Amino acid sequence: MKLKKRRLLAVIMALVGVAAWVICNPASYERFYTLAENTGEDYGAIAVSEPDANAPLAVDILEKLEVKGRAPKTGYKRDEFYSEWPMVDGCNLRQRIIKREFGDTAVLDGCNVMAGEYDEPYTGEHKVFTTREEISNGVQIDHVVALSDAWQKGAQYMPADVRYNIATDPLNLLAVDAAANEKKSDGDAATWLPANKKFRCQYVARQVSVKYKYGLWVTKAEKEAIARILEKCPNEPAIGV
Repeated sequence: MKLKKRRLLAVIMALVGVAAWVICNPASYERFYTLAENTGEDYGAIAVSEPDANAPLAVDILEKLEVKGRAPKTGYKRDEFYSEWPMVDGCNLRQRIIKREFGDTAVLDGCNVMAGEYDEPYTGEHKVFTTREEISNGVQIDHVVALSDAWQKGAQYMPADVRYNIATDPLNLLAVDAAANEKKSDGDAATWLPANKKFRCQYVARQVSVKYKYGLWVTKAEKEAIARILEKCPNEPAIGV
């Protein structure tokens, strides 16, 4: 019953609040996007919007995060956050995120993305996929703030529905190169950054934004690593804050 309630909550949030979630487009690394309400076959459509001139800066949001050591990883399981992707307007969230990144190039079979191309954010490479199998093998949905990292920095003390939201919030999800994602594992900014240096400012800004949104903390080393990146882009805005 609790799982059903969490799924229902996720669907409500996706359909009602999703227009307010601001999402970076990996294809440009410069513009910001909002996930538009899904209609018909155009699920996960992207609506272009200009950055909010009044949006707080990521460097300022970073200063609002609590700095603490890691809590023990004891008790961590992925199921403590979620067991499967929520369904949003007939398609699951993983499918929506892939469609979001591939944009107009996505070749669809119902909800499934069968082919498409995009500029992958972590490597900076232009990726072209001609089969669903290639996408399954080459693309993973990354939690920008890894769930294990979230668990050790506050999430384990939060209600189950909040952890569920951390795991299924599009703000915390990117479709990325599978090999790069596996190298990242559950690392934070102190232990892993994208090889694509052009994306690092947006990457840490997104991490800061997710942590601020859900009240997660950072370690001293993590804060210092993020601050070093943001020194190069002091006007990088926070996202969805």
